[in-house]
Amino acid sequence: MIELDGIEPLHQQLAAVLRARIEDGTYPAGSRLPSIAELCEESGLTNTTVQKALRLLKEEGLVRGFKGRGTFVAPQEPEGSAD
Repeated sequence: MIELDGIEPLHQQLAAVLRARIEDGTYPAGSRLPSIAELCEESGLTNTTVQKALRLLKEEGLVRGFKGRGTFVAPQEPEGSAD
């Protein structure tokens, strides 16, 4: 849930919501996230705020953006697969 009056920046709150959905399988690896417009409508946030949230998730390696196709959940390496 996004708290508009909360202390945490809105883009970080949205990123946390999307991160939780990725972790719980709502958005499984390889699936397309809702469009920026859909996320704006769902969250009540601006286009810029949604883009900042997606950029944060990209920096974390959780999602990948493809121009003209959307944002997709990145494949996750199984835990304990480090060499």
